[in-house]
Amino acid sequence: MGLIKELLKGLRVTGGTMLRTITGKEMVTTEYPKEMRQKPQRFHGRHVLNRYPDGMEKCIGCELCAGACPADCIHVRGMDNDPADPMSPGERFGFVYEINLLRCIFCGLCVEACPTEAITMTHLFEMSTTNREDAIYTKETLLMDAQGNVPHMFPDDPLADQAELDTADGWLRATASSGMAEYEGKQMWQGTPGPADWGAEPSQDISDALSAPDGSDD
Repeated sequence: MGLIKELLKGLRVTGGTMLRTITGKEMVTTEYPKEMRQKPQRFHGRHVLNRYPDGMEKCIGCELCAGACPADCIHVRGMDNDPADPMSPGERFGFVYEINLLRCIFCGLCVEACPTEAITMTHLFEMSTTNREDAIYTKETLLMDAQGNVPHMFPDDPLADQAELDTADGWLRATASSGMAEYEGKQMWQGTPGPADWGAEPSQDISDALSAPDGSDD
């Protein structure tokens, strides 16, 4: 009996949570895909190649993201800009940019390595495919257009929230110097065109208030 008593004591918390979940008093699951989970701001989702607010590409083809990738899933080839019609503000631009999402571990090291904030990660993770070729994301799929809209490889996918592609600055915030108190309220990165909000990171008090279940800071 002593062993059974100790076993029941250990399962008391687990059993109580299970009962409260079954009765609906403490529901911890969501009815996916009917109900989409709210992602954390720094969620590691599908990558996006950004533009400057004037429409110029941020990628300069330096290949630092490919060098930093531990999974060796990024392939980049740069090309010299045409002085009469440059694609980026630098001497070069990313002529070829591919990411093999079958190998990607979504670590975010490519974002940290990028000197121009060209590659960031969105909140989208619905990227199921039925063949390997569709898991190879090219520049045409990754690069936002001049209006800031990010293409989706499967625009008719009923399980994908297309608006999550507009949230591309989360991991960039995590690697920016705005985490230091003296930079609070200051935008430490370049913005982009389109609907994405790339404003300054809010103060910790405001972040805590927004993350509270009832919207308050209590």
